[in-house]
Amino acid sequence: MADEFPIDLKSFKKIKLDPSKSALTSEEKDALKYNIQLLRDAIVYFTAAGAARGVSGHTGGAYDTVPEVCILLALFENSDAGRYVPIVFDEAGHRVATQYILAALDGSIPAEHLLHYREANSKLPGHPELGLTPGVKFSSGRLGHMWPLVNGVALANRDKTVFCLGSDGSQQEGDDAEAARLAVAQNLNVKLLIDDNDVTIAGHPSEYLKGFSVGKTLEGHGLKVITVQGEDIDSLWGGISAIVNHDGPAAVVSKRVMAPGIPAIEGSTHGHDVIPVKAATQYLEARGLGNLVSIYNNIKPLPNPYLCIGSTKEVGANRVVFGEAVNMVLDTLTKQEAASKVMVIDSDLEGSTGLKVIHQKHPEVFIPSGIMERGNFSAAAGFGFDSNKFGVFSTFSAFLEMVISEITMARLNNCNVLCHFSHAGVDEMADNTCHFGVNNMFADNGLSDTHSYLYFPADPAQMVAIVKTVFFNRGLRFIFSTRSKVPWILKEDGSRFFEGDYQFVPGKDDTILEGTAGYVVSFGEMLYRSYDAVLRCRQSGLNVGLINKACLNVVDEQVIRKIGSSPFVLVVESFNQKTGLGSKFGTWLLERQLTPKYSYMGTTKEAIITKIMQLTQ
Repeated sequence: MADEFPIDLKSFKKIKLDPSKSALTSEEKDALKYNIQLLRDAIVYFTAAGAARGVSGHTGGAYDTVPEVCILLALFENSDAGRYVPIVFDEAGHRVATQYILAALDGSIPAEHLLHYREANSKLPGHPELGLTPGVKFSSGRLGHMWPLVNGVALANRDKTVFCLGSDGSQQEGDDAEAARLAVAQNLNVKLLIDDNDVTIAGHPSEYLKGFSVGKTLEGHGLKVITVQGEDIDSLWGGISAIVNHDGPAAVVSKRVMAPGIPAIEGSTHGHDVIPVKAATQYLEARGLGNLVSIYNNIKPLPNPYLCIGSTKEVGANRVVFGEAVNMVLDTLTKQEAASKVMVIDSDLEGSTGLKVIHQKHPEVFIPSGIMERGNFSAAAGFGFDSNKFGVFSTFSAFLEMVISEITMARLNNCNVLCHFSHAGVDEMADNTCHFGVNNMFADNGLSDTHSYLYFPADPAQMVAIVKTVFFNRGLRFIFSTRSKVPWILKEDGSRFFEGDYQFVPGKDDTILEGTAGYVVSFGEMLYRSYDAVLRCRQSGLNVGLINKACLNVVDEQVIRKIGSSPFVLVVESFNQKTGLGSKFGTWLLERQLTPKYSYMGTTKEAIITKIMQLTQ
């Protein structure tokens, strides 16, 4: 890897823009165009390093909004800069490349460190985290959450203007509607710069969310809105200077195609993700920077040399298998029966949470929808208000925290909803804390006279078994999966544990291995790791047993009395140690007068989980 960042960020031209002048001089325009191209080249160059090392990322959004960012920096350089809060807030946290390049520009991090984008331990995660990365001035990541916070910043700085970058995706969130009403009611000096590129993860809002208009929505709330052509620097500056001079909340809505000027991804959903190395190479070569691309040959995915025993080398994606298992259920119905009985609603994540295969094979049950988790969950619940109908909802596990109130109302209305929350835990998550699905036990928030079932399958075979078993059960059911792929669990004879004659029974735990020295209790992607540790303990003469607790919130009385009568119980999970299974299991033991030595392991720090192999030390 190069010792120095080969694109000279020190050549960035510091200019000062006066918002009282609505037209740019030729010198200002030339400087802005130079800066825009410089930063866009740099963003393509270093984000593609994430693609090369296999940790994904996002290029298009940060690339898109470079013109707005360059203009804001020029405003902050003005002699009247004290009128601004000099932070480029952004409610689309996946555009974190913007924050990292700003950190490099101000010297907080060396520019060459950008090439470690999303790499483990680089402190350059997939969303900005305050206090983690030098130069990053705020945390962001869950769409729709920053504008309300920025309103508070404006309330604390009534004499200043506060800017926030937005997007047509984040504007779909209900939080932004609430933020708009407060900003207008309090006449806050909040200025939004919204990239309206008509691209989100799953498609184009103009197609899946017909009738939605960012500009009309904001105008309806009472904001001043100016729509501009984002790639026309004169149009963009004219809009920004106008809203800066406006007293009160206002927005510039920049119309542009996603990733303009990058032929391989321009205007496509692929622009939302990290730019592929091949596309980055083509772009850089066209820009006369082909001498830089050899670096990608030296960046490789980091393999895990450790081989776990007790499970297959082959791995499967449980988050995809969920959708395949739902299709197996729907295949037993006629198209008419399926459409009448089942509704599956997406929140712009169908390719990430397994719903895409349902969309493709059973479009009669599928509703493509926007980035509106609260409303979409409630729509699924409303469909399942009829006792003979079943709603299916899916999103990332981290966003479960956003629908807790809706879960309560669905429970109180006796609704039938099957929820799939993928990206649970922290495994292979190159994002920051706001995207870690570690508080999933929050879903079990009903009183003791009602019950919701929380399931976390250990492997693809158990995912299929659980979905088939519980799909038409009534009430709320929650199924979790990881972003990472997992191996199949094996029996001692080498056959797959959850295949063959295996029958999943809700509320029953699986005894993977009997033991006399004590028991490890685990689930999900931690089970195969625990299995490996337990088998190695047994090889060393310590006869430890292993329990798979795929049903997280129901006590299996037979199993708990067995393991509670052993010398120790250790719960191993990737959930938040403060709120996960381990925080409950000790109480369950004591309630039954069971007193083994007890401990539990879980996630305790950002992006850190205690290594399972410490069990053997």
